[in-house]
Amino acid sequence: MRIIFWEEFDRKRLINRLRFYGEKMNDFVKNLIIVVVIFVVISGVFALFSKPATPEIKVSLTQIVKDINQENVATIKVSGNNLEITYKNGTKATSEKEIESTLSQSFDNLGVDKGKLALIDLQATSDNSIWIWLAPLLGTIVPLIIFVIIFMMIFKQARGNAMQAFDFTKAKTRILGAGSSQKIKITFDDVAGLKEAKEELNEIIDFLKNPEKYVKMGAKIPRGVLLMGLPGTGKTLLAKAIANESGVPFFSISGSEFIELFVGVGASRVRSLFEQAHRAHRAIIFIDEIDSIGKVRGVGLTGGHEEREQTLNQILAEMDGIEGEEGIIVLGATNRPEYLDPALLRPGRFDRRIILDLPDVNDREAILQIHSRKTPLAKDVVLREVAERTPGFSGADLANVVNEAALLAAHREKKQIFQEEFLESIEKVLLGPEKKSHLLTKDEKEIAAYHESGHALVSSFSLKSDPIRKISIISRGMAAGYTLKTPIEEKRISTKSEFLTEIATLLGGFVAEKIKFGETSTGASNDLKHASSLARKMVKVYGMSELGSIAFGEREELAFLGREFEEEKNYSEVIAAKIDEEVARFINEAREIATKSLLQRRKLLDKLASRLIEKETIEKEEYEALIGETNTDSEKPLKKNGK
Repeated sequence: MRIIFWEEFDRKRLINRLRFYGEKMNDFVKNLIIVVVIFVVISGVFALFSKPATPEIKVSLTQIVKDINQENVATIKVSGNNLEITYKNGTKATSEKEIESTLSQSFDNLGVDKGKLALIDLQATSDNSIWIWLAPLLGTIVPLIIFVIIFMMIFKQARGNAMQAFDFTKAKTRILGAGSSQKIKITFDDVAGLKEAKEELNEIIDFLKNPEKYVKMGAKIPRGVLLMGLPGTGKTLLAKAIANESGVPFFSISGSEFIELFVGVGASRVRSLFEQAHRAHRAIIFIDEIDSIGKVRGVGLTGGHEEREQTLNQILAEMDGIEGEEGIIVLGATNRPEYLDPALLRPGRFDRRIILDLPDVNDREAILQIHSRKTPLAKDVVLREVAERTPGFSGADLANVVNEAALLAAHREKKQIFQEEFLESIEKVLLGPEKKSHLLTKDEKEIAAYHESGHALVSSFSLKSDPIRKISIISRGMAAGYTLKTPIEEKRISTKSEFLTEIATLLGGFVAEKIKFGETSTGASNDLKHASSLARKMVKVYGMSELGSIAFGEREELAFLGREFEEEKNYSEVIAAKIDEEVARFINEAREIATKSLLQRRKLLDKLASRLIEKETIEKEEYEALIGETNTDSEKPLKKNGK
């Protein structure tokens, strides 16, 4: 017998399951209330139209004749052999005449007074004996039939809910592509950039469409393809395009959907998922965020039979059991491939890895064009400029930029989206909304102006820095002001001198406040944090210090401690002190560069800060014209080509 500790359960899923049963109980109570209401309504209707039951009085023909002679009878209704007598006092009675004779003959034989008989209203009606017994029958059967139908519907719903509540072992997949009811069909034409990734995936799609071509050559298609990239780079979007391009069933599921409250459910759902794919013969299984169940296995707090490990083991077993000629391909997506279990990445499983990079300027322009297809753009919109102003943006970020621009244009009652909406939406996505309700005081405005001017001037008069695009002291998000730079060219490799220039630029605001006011403010806290982090990476990660080409510190996963990563020190306390010294040396060296640059251009610093206080925002053209008006060689900006 296995003892399952409380740690083996996911509290969140337990709460969700209890909420699920609560919702089902609420549904049952609602249905019960509906049945009671229907019962009351039907009872009211029958009570309204039904006649009150009164005792039936039967009299003989002899008595009727006596009553006629005594002038007590008002009306006699004849229906076949049945008689309905109404007396003058309102009393009603029934009787039957003799079958072999008529009513008048029977009355004559019993000695009726014909003169008094003539005073009575005799009425003859057709024989409707069928409705006499049918009406009460319908009044009994119809309500019974209605109640039977209602209870059958409730029972059917309750049985369906019960089956759903206990059906834990089946994979809750979403089928895309062939045979699905997907309204919006995404293809590779809707995915800008990612040229190399689409070429790799086209080979797999061609195999699914024409497997004979590859089988004849003895080739085997990869059983697993892993899409790796930063969040927002288009992994899920690319998977949707594959679903429509391949022409085969596409089973989509998230990695977190395998794990359930009960132990063993994850492995059962994996088996169910692969069984569905086997029935389709040729199919694609897409597991999004596969790192949630594919992390490196090891002995954790719950022992070797932890639920996530069982699910991962089942995936490994199922991928080993897939035969190449079956045409079943597993497609995974993750933004943390370094934490996946090595067994997943070995040949025969996820043996093809496709990296999705952040888009360059050309790809960003193409992405903006795709997302702007259904938006009314004004003639002055230049998407190339928007792409140049968004280095480091992912495809999702660019989609958000277009959406924010459309929202701004609609809010301003415009019929088209203009360039100003795009430029403002970039800042909104990057920094946050403009704080119109929080106005800086006169002193705060001056501090922010000198701070941002310090950033801009240190950057402009450095060899290894990017040109300034915009300076502003209008609060956005958590920033009292900001300085935007756009790279001349996008690079993937940085040098030590470029890092020092970046740190000097970050410290430019701190130094400018010190020069002008003799003290610093809290506005430099974020700059100091980034500068210190970059300097520490130069020492510990990039090996750019006097300590040599050594990487210090190892990071390991400790998710059960409430933190995802914890650094393990692989160096002594003596080395730790030297690392701190090297970090301080880099910071001091960069601060000296910033101080020297700003002291040489003190007049320009004052002039730029005054212009910022006056206008609050300075664009690239005005900024370049302002720093180009200087007369001394020491205040002329350095050329960015290094000459």
